[in-house]
Amino acid sequence: MKRRFYLMLVVPLLMATVSAFAADVLTVAVFDFESKDEAIRDLGPKVTTLINANLSGDQRLITVERAELEKALGEQELGLSGTIQPETAAKVGHLTGAKVLVTGRAFMVERQLIIVAKIIGTETSRVYGETVTGTPGDVADLAKELASKIAGTVEKKSDTLAAKIEKPEDLIARLQKQMEGKKLPMVSVMITERHIGTATIDPAAETEVSFILQKLGFTLADKKDAAFKADIEITGEGFSEFGMRKGNLISCKARVEMKATDRASGKILFIDRQTSVAVDLSEHLAGKAALQEAAAKLTERMLPVLVLK
Repeated sequence: MKRRFYLMLVVPLLMATVSAFAADVLTVAVFDFESKDEAIRDLGPKVTTLINANLSGDQRLITVERAELEKALGEQELGLSGTIQPETAAKVGHLTGAKVLVTGRAFMVERQLIIVAKIIGTETSRVYGETVTGTPGDVADLAKELASKIAGTVEKKSDTLAAKIEKPEDLIARLQKQMEGKKLPMVSVMITERHIGTATIDPAAETEVSFILQKLGFTLADKKDAAFKADIEITGEGFSEFGMRKGNLISCKARVEMKATDRASGKILFIDRQTSVAVDLSEHLAGKAALQEAAAKLTERMLPVLVLK
């Protein structure tokens, strides 16, 4: 009996603590480091691999896998080199779900090897730098030292690298002000969804879009009732998949694609996609959270085209 009472008391506290920690874990993408000097031309990829490996082992961060990074950016013809700029960081974050980008370059000054890392917030465009100095023969130790500095900077500066997490009620309140006095149409929402490897229990993306629109005053047409015809049909699809596990925490990545169509004319009013990453104690909850975040961001971007003229 005492054991049961102890578990009832402690487990919720532990869950809350871990969930709070999960909210602070940032997703990081490591780009290729440049090394244009002839003597160390092949050093850039090695530095990138070593830094990525060291950051992957850090419990404070979730790293985007290299294959996923190349797949996402290949379609957009964005380079993976250290030339990535703060103004393009938001686009990269939008495609990969990364909150922080790490890039940089290695170069020689006389006989010293200098490796400079640039740490960029995809949501805030804030930039921080870290540097290590040594010799080409010390590259493994230098990469480890630089990775430690990068992780420390991300942790200490997380409030300026990533946008402040907005509570659902705050998002609704902010969007309600934008909708004041607007003529709102009847809409229908149908977004299919799946989590790769498991069955989908409930549609997180569709629920999130419907919830936000209803709170803002939109009339939602019941898709099962033919008597109701929506002015605008919102359709789409979303999927989530397992990312990685760190201790008790599991990350999942999700992508939602959404389209809004004027039913009378057939004109496409809005079409876009969003990738998000979320961390939680279970794979299912992390997947749902990632889908929910992606859907909320798409809904906010879609709102201007939904307002009737």
